[in-house]
Amino acid sequence: MINPENYLNKIATVDIKAMPMPLQKGHEFLMKATSDAVDWNTYHNSTAIRKTVQLYFERLAEFLQENSKAEKKQRKKEAERKQNQEIMQEAMRKQGLIDEQGAKVDKPIKGKTKKPIPEQPLWVERMPEELRFIKRYVNLDGKTKTKEEILRFINSLQKAIVEKRIRKTSPYADQIKYVQERLIEVYNTMKAKIKLELKSETAEALKKLTSGEKVMASVSFIKRYISLNEKPGMKEKAKGLLEQINRAMKKGKITDNDPYIVEIHELKKNLKAFITDKAVRTLEIEQATLNGLEGILGCACQNLNGFDGKPAIMNSMDFANMEFDTLGFKGKWLELIGDPSSNFTAMVYGKPKMGKSYLCIDFAGYLARNHGKVLYVAKEEGLDMTLQKKLNDKAVAHPNLYVSSFLPTSLAGYDFIFLDSVNRLGLEPTDLNKLKAANPTKSFIFIFQSTKDGNFRGANSFQHDVDVVVEVPQKGKAVQMGRFNQGGEVDIFDNSFAA
Repeated sequence: MINPENYLNKIATVDIKAMPMPLQKGHEFLMKATSDAVDWNTYHNSTAIRKTVQLYFERLAEFLQENSKAEKKQRKKEAERKQNQEIMQEAMRKQGLIDEQGAKVDKPIKGKTKKPIPEQPLWVERMPEELRFIKRYVNLDGKTKTKEEILRFINSLQKAIVEKRIRKTSPYADQIKYVQERLIEVYNTMKAKIKLELKSETAEALKKLTSGEKVMASVSFIKRYISLNEKPGMKEKAKGLLEQINRAMKKGKITDNDPYIVEIHELKKNLKAFITDKAVRTLEIEQATLNGLEGILGCACQNLNGFDGKPAIMNSMDFANMEFDTLGFKGKWLELIGDPSSNFTAMVYGKPKMGKSYLCIDFAGYLARNHGKVLYVAKEEGLDMTLQKKLNDKAVAHPNLYVSSFLPTSLAGYDFIFLDSVNRLGLEPTDLNKLKAANPTKSFIFIFQSTKDGNFRGANSFQHDVDVVVEVPQKGKAVQMGRFNQGGEVDIFDNSFAA
């Protein structure tokens, strides 16, 4: 794990400019907040900065681990490429197409004439950035393009060069330079539109380069599967994708030896369930699964949250005049809690039968009516008559309020999540911190069982990690001890609420 003590040693071996942009921003944030990793007092004293830096540490550790795996995979790929070349050369020698030194033989050796074995492409997870641009350039041949379209191509190519996704040391540097110069020349001399025509020998040479590597069919399907995530009206596309995967497997384009065969079988299962279940309107990919699939594609898709552009050190006058976005609570919830931000965390605890679940059901209804979609995980009671009675007593049933007897893997469709209770769900403080880190834009309300003396069950340290702490010390009374309105009180069984 990465921590303040070993951070400088870990980052010393990393090319920071080659890291994904969110990680570069994370490094900049840390260095500003800790005076170039020398003074960690702000980190230890500020919960917000500590959470942000810890999240950055986690993402950096994942990146370093994936980078190590990628390097091993690349070495393996190069070894396979070399072995394939040796096999191909040996086959060509046997056919008399090349001599022992590998030079081309103009006339075949006497005897039976054999057809040359066509060179097989190297199947890869992701085509190198240079080849993707070269292929894009070749595809312009014979097509009419506007000046704006040519400019977009030039800009995207130059951005890749500036971001060092394409380097001077690239084996395709000469071809990239040619493409860039040719595009700029066309742009500077063209009018509104132009039909591009490549010289036949140039087109053939560039096509030969791009045909050497092809993206694996399994990876192409994974990419298309991810593109369907959380989009409405995708049933037909999902059905078509499943049919194409089945055809590819039948034709041998995807075999049991494919490195992503496990993921393909999982895709098929999820697509089939999505297509057949009429109640499910969107395909939702679990976050852990999504991260794994994006990793296969080499996406820099995971954005660190919390780097909002504020400097680590500010003048107190400037800071006092800053405005922060809040939810805009009203009525008794403003009186009890105050007005938190849209990704607040709260804990509620109290002895049994004191009314903490009634309080939380009432709060869930208020959030559903006014602020977004709510999931109430009722592990304590389950989806039974007791929960139904509480919903009806508080009159909170609403299209935005969902109830569940278990914690779903994906929380993508909800803004506020109630866990009743943390103890019955078997969650530890580390689990709750990970849950919050994986869903940084969502609000969580954690409900705890209490001990005989009235304290909540669990590590005392967790109380310091939430924004709102609500205790139900006696029947029907809730007291708030958090950051926004310490000392706020409310009568749990009073059914008046803000509309």
